Amino acid sequence: MPDLLNAKLSRRAVLQTAAVGAVGIDPALRAAVYAAGSDAPEKKEVKIGFIPLTDCASVVMASVLGIDLKYGVKIIPSKEASWAGVRDKLVNGELDFAHVLYGLVYGVHLGISGPKKDMAVLMTLNNNGQAITLSKKLADKGAVNGAGLAKLMASEKREYTFAQTFPTGTHAMWLYYWLAANGINPMKDAKVITVPPPQMVANMRVGNMDGFCVGEPWNHRAIIDGIGVTATTTQDIWKDHPEKVLGTTGDFVKKYPNTARAVTAAIIEAGKWIDASLSNKNKMAETIADKSYVNTGVDAINQRILGRYQDGMGKTWDDPNYMKFYNDGAVNFPYLSDGMWFLTQHKRWGLLKDHPDYLGVAKQINQIDLYKQAATAAKAPVPKDVMRSSKFMDGVVWDGKDPKKYADSFKVKV
Repeated sequence: MPDLLNAKLSRRAVLQTAAVGAVGIDPALRAAVYAAGSDAPEKKEVKIGFIPLTDCASVVMASVLGIDLKYGVKIIPSKEASWAGVRDKLVNGELDFAHVLYGLVYGVHLGISGPKKDMAVLMTLNNNGQAITLSKKLADKGAVNGAGLAKLMASEKREYTFAQTFPTGTHAMWLYYWLAANGINPMKDAKVITVPPPQMVANMRVGNMDGFCVGEPWNHRAIIDGIGVTATTTQDIWKDHPEKVLGTTGDFVKKYPNTARAVTAAIIEAGKWIDASLSNKNKMAETIADKSYVNTGVDAINQRILGRYQDGMGKTWDDPNYMKFYNDGAVNFPYLSDGMWFLTQHKRWGLLKDHPDYLGVAKQINQIDLYKQAATAAKAPVPKDVMRSSKFMDGVVWDGKDPKKYADSFKVKV
């Protein structure tokens, strides 16, 4: 443990220092105080649910590398079978936290994706790194991208089935946005089903769907197995989009704020470690490929985490906007505008009947102050603004300033 932890800082000394001005406290001192002083974690061991996906990596590595212990807590990763299972276990307290879909957390908070429960987003775990896969059968008929798919669906009439991973989740929203941008209404022109991520490839193999949107490594796995092609990446839909988050319930944050902060700090630092070097990324790939975690070959993981892409039709390219876990601190901040965007899409597709209080809901869920404290402990930078501006594949800009107008502006919607 750091020497700071052995310095026997008295509570009075800490409070005196804080009184002089918390801004002036050295981040290392602050981290030591969180781990060993009055802000020590209330729970020393926490269970964090995850789904077998590449982007569970920072949660897993925080535990495997022992980064969690530095912050006075032990993370127990818990492999889960589906996002619905993650939701249920978060709500009933079987899990303390989860690697979870951004839109799932918002859906539960508003009661549109299962039991209604106050929820919390502590940090964004990763940006980018998902994709939309179309079956080889469709690709052989020219449907290798959005335009080709729209043309095929118009000329060869039948029921087309596409899979996402959870009704209010990220993959559903990426899939719907991409289809709609290509003139396909996902609610009227296609059948959409929900399939757990690890089951996507097997379901496409037996012909249960024409396409799917999921996280890695399952898109690359479909290419390795020769059953699918990559029609688009999600970073081509929205560059540096938010993806998974560290989620928990509002009750947990109120009851165990120090634990929530410690776990967040540990996972920020794990993400920093992953993004720090090529060798770290490779070590991460080898670790999470194990059957305890993602249960696939390392070759299904270790290409796309380096930005080395192939589409399954002979094209290869280097994508600078591959999956990032830290990216010099740009990834992890829980921007209010990111959370609000999911609400606009929930309204667009009829999951929400009325416009919610977009900003108010985001402020309830996204734990900005707690994140700032955790980032200070992990020596990670914090942006000045809680909102950010993003341009999508269709040229439309989202900045969170007028969410109602934005949600109503789409030509293709329910």
